Amino acid sequence: MTENEKEPHGRSGPTRPLLGALGGALAGFTALAVAELVSVAVRPQASPVVAVGGAAIDRTPSAVKDWAIRNFGTDDKLVLQLGILAVLALCALGLGTAALRFRRAGAAGVLLFGAVGALAATGRPDSTGVADALPSVAGAVVGAVLLYVLTGRLAPRKPASGTEGPARPGAEGVRRGSVAAADAGAETDRHATAASAGTGGERDRRATAAVAGGAEWDRRGFVVVAGAAALASAGAGLLGRTLNASRGEGAVAYRDRLVLPRPASAAPAVPRGAAPRIPGISSFTTPNADFYRVDTALVVPKVDATAWRLRIHGRGVGRPLTLTFDDLLRRELIERDITLTCVSNEVGGPYVGNARWIGVRLADLLAECGVKPPSKGGPADQLVARSVDGMTIGSPVEDLMDGRDALLAVGMNGEPLPFAHGFPVRMVVPGLYGFVSACKWIEDIELTTFDSYDPYWVERGWARQAPVKTQSRIDTPKPFARPRAGTVMIAGVAWAQHRGIDKVEVRIDDGPWRPARLAAEDSRDTWRQWTCPWQATKGGHTLTVRATDRTGRVQSEKRARTIPDGADGQHSVVVTVD
Repeated sequence: MTENEKEPHGRSGPTRPLLGALGGALAGFTALAVAELVSVAVRPQASPVVAVGGAAIDRTPSAVKDWAIRNFGTDDKLVLQLGILAVLALCALGLGTAALRFRRAGAAGVLLFGAVGALAATGRPDSTGVADALPSVAGAVVGAVLLYVLTGRLAPRKPASGTEGPARPGAEGVRRGSVAAADAGAETDRHATAASAGTGGERDRRATAAVAGGAEWDRRGFVVVAGAAALASAGAGLLGRTLNASRGEGAVAYRDRLVLPRPASAAPAVPRGAAPRIPGISSFTTPNADFYRVDTALVVPKVDATAWRLRIHGRGVGRPLTLTFDDLLRRELIERDITLTCVSNEVGGPYVGNARWIGVRLADLLAECGVKPPSKGGPADQLVARSVDGMTIGSPVEDLMDGRDALLAVGMNGEPLPFAHGFPVRMVVPGLYGFVSACKWIEDIELTTFDSYDPYWVERGWARQAPVKTQSRIDTPKPFARPRAGTVMIAGVAWAQHRGIDKVEVRIDDGPWRPARLAAEDSRDTWRQWTCPWQATKGGHTLTVRATDRTGRVQSEKRARTIPDGADGQHSVVVTVD
């Protein structure tokens, strides 16, 4: 900053560029707060951060999504939203700074970001129409107006006549001379500007000349407007958040009151010896709060079960069916222990869990609608399940009707499904990765073919069909652990849903494979725990595990990435024995 750009009359305080950037940030904050409040009248998913985040997820390459899940786990959605806010903040700071010279262009930039949010909201698979654009548009308009007003307060102005205070003795002539010189300089600049630039450049040069000539800008007005806007925006944002959170109160209250009917076919008791008491090993049944969650929903849908409907239709459906939640509860319910696995689970990864599910047999519903599997002449080989958030998941009809316990689940571990895991109804299919079976918040089932329709994940390069691969994991000791020399218990879990685990083996360094002790088996659809005592000697060691399923398939030694149909390879951990 040059000497002439310092605060007039020697006053100290923030510079114009700093306040300009602050004005941009405040305009962006106001736009988001207003959008949040307006989304109350539409739906929470229409707010710009959620809409843009969803659009980003849809357009992100599969490899990047896989990387995010691997590195951030179930916090990947939070990281995405924080990243979006960080980018918006930087853009807002830049727009505020630019608006000092190009006031209308700065405001137009805010409107442009609103247009991006509106397009993202209306382009989502679950969009309800043009109304989804309203939050982004309303927020952008208010933000643009605020930025225009704030930068107006920062525009240089000539000091009013007679406001300089009494002149010091002997200084009047100097002051007049200075004013005359400034006026002469300003006049020269005006002539030069008129000869060399258009209207926008002329205004910018005049503003610069005015600052150099001692013009003032309205610091007090800026502070007043900015302070009022900050308070109003904070209130609007908080109110919007509160009201959006309360939108699902009815659904929450219904779920809290719901008592599931007793299943007609209860799950057998977990066999004694199925869960060895080894410190560090995964619990046989995964608590709901600890069960992994991998999906694309930035806002967990809170579906009103009393208004929920499920439609079954499509090829080979002789009798289309529409079911209410009460209709499902009145049908014969079964209870089964089933282990689910996410296709994004790396070798040795955490995205696998075992739960006790209650639901209706999907094969019975399909048969009631007249559906036949392809092996019996049915015309449809793919079932496409659609979620309330627009997700589409395709499952092989043959697998769903081959006798396995494929469910439309309503309960999980003795209680109604948690919202994060699909309340009121979701699909659970043993033996298939979640991306081809486990549709949460399901509301539509269409029978079609693999050749005629590609669901969400298939469009993004994942496999059409994906049976769970035979895998095993070392839970204890943990990687880089430092156990003491002597007997060390190696333990973990193995899974090959719908085939069952036949054998687990452990290798120390490059030694021979030694058999592990298998815990009692609950069913072939659940994981199986295993243990292997080891006489550990001092030094560094590599522990490796592999499983063999009941078809004779041995867990592959060759590593394969998760895309397109699940990771493969043997899990190893490195430890140092003290």
